[in-house]
Amino acid sequence: MLEGRRANQKDYKETRQARLTNTIFFRTFAATFYRRDASLIKNKQAKMAVKIRLARRGRKKMAMYDIVVAEARSPRDGRFIEKIGTYNPNTDPSTVVLKSERAVHWLMVGAEPTDTARSILSHEGIMLRKHLQVGVNKGAITQEQADEKFDTWKQDKEGRITGAADVKQQQIQQDREARLEAERKVNEARAEAIAKKNKVEEPVAEAAPAEEGAAEETPAATEESTPTDTAAAE
Repeated sequence: MLEGRRANQKDYKETRQARLTNTIFFRTFAATFYRRDASLIKNKQAKMAVKIRLARRGRKKMAMYDIVVAEARSPRDGRFIEKIGTYNPNTDPSTVVLKSERAVHWLMVGAEPTDTARSILSHEGIMLRKHLQVGVNKGAITQEQADEKFDTWKQDKEGRITGAADVKQQQIQQDREARLEAERKVNEARAEAIAKKNKVEEPVAEAAPAEEGAAEETPAATEESTPTDTAAAE
């Protein structure tokens, strides 16, 4: 009985291994079919495609993202290999916290960034560092020259950011002054309209007492004329 159980376990392991081998084969075939390249299938070797991409987190309408290194087949917010930074688009300007050395390392070993991740890495100078490091590895430039070029680029970038911030602050101040000026003109026009309305109403108010005085004088004149008319009649 013991020998039969061991034989069953051996058959189960062999069957499981065969299924796993077939799964890897078909996945590799599907990945290479459209490239017309069957070298991976012939050699029975499949390289894992690694992506640098964003993984969403945060609450509704206030999304934040983790910059992660993950297998291409993993879902967007699923399992990842390593977290190398964060990206917060809710601030002005956007906030990026990045592990530069790890990002360069993953790029050098063949990780492919997505379009959004590539834009962020390029903005932070990671793609430039990778380019310079490739030149160092090929012997085109020295490490000191690469560091000097990167430092120069970084200083230029900081200058551009400072200039853009100053221009933006000036624009905000100009917009504020323009709004205040427009509001002042509206208030002046409103005050002039109110003043004109008051000037038109004042003569009307004075004319009413004058009419009342004229009405009072008319009965008195009638009374005075009554005895004279009586004498003329006699």
